Amino acid sequence: MAEDAGYDGVSDQELLTRHVQGEPDAFGEIVRRHRDRLWAVAMRTLGDREEAADAVQDALVSAYRAAGTFRGQSAVTTWLHRITVNACLDRARKAATRKTAPVDDTERLEQLLEPHESASAPAERNDLHRQLIEAMGTLAPEQRAALVLVDMQGYPVAEAARILDVPTGTVKSRCARGRARLLPLLSHLRPGRGRGTEENSSGRNRVEGTSVPSATGASDESLPYAGPTDSAVAKGGGGRA
Repeated sequence: MAEDAGYDGVSDQELLTRHVQGEPDAFGEIVRRHRDRLWAVAMRTLGDREEAADAVQDALVSAYRAAGTFRGQSAVTTWLHRITVNACLDRARKAATRKTAPVDDTERLEQLLEPHESASAPAERNDLHRQLIEAMGTLAPEQRAALVLVDMQGYPVAEAARILDVPTGTVKSRCARGRARLLPLLSHLRPGRGRGTEENSSGRNRVEGTSVPSATGASDESLPYAGPTDSAVAKGGGGRA
């Protein structure tokens, strides 16, 4: 959705300040600017549209109510991503305790990567997606979140660390452990690749041939947000803080 012309040139932080001061449409503009990327992170972390929509709803309601506590020590987008990832991890942990984590449902997880291609993509690509989805479902939620941010969303390790609110070393460790666990499941997808360690341009430590394939060609718009309307969020309803 295009940015409201009335807010052209207004920064996210200024919008948040205006929201705290009582401007009725300011938070709705923040939602319009960031919801697609928040939705993509939630969808790829949880693998279930209803769970992802609920997590984003929870996160936006929490952000709406906690806006007055924002101190500008990070970017607004980092703050929103942190709240969203925490909401996703909470849901993933609860699902794990019920032993019915949504990531175990392969059919629903077919939507994780470029769902709009599912009917027309080549069979090989669909098979790659299926195998990646199944493999990601074996990871602990914290490892999955780190890999989603770094390998699938393309965030540098430092930014992923700010989003997850952990040291960069922890992100690297979670990614390394996650990739090591995925290696036996995905190594056949990259024939002829070596296993030498390298440092890529984003500053992330990788073992060559073990990084999680990204959603190639998929923009944020390829995972359209199917959660609550702006007005529902702005009213603080329909979710848990």
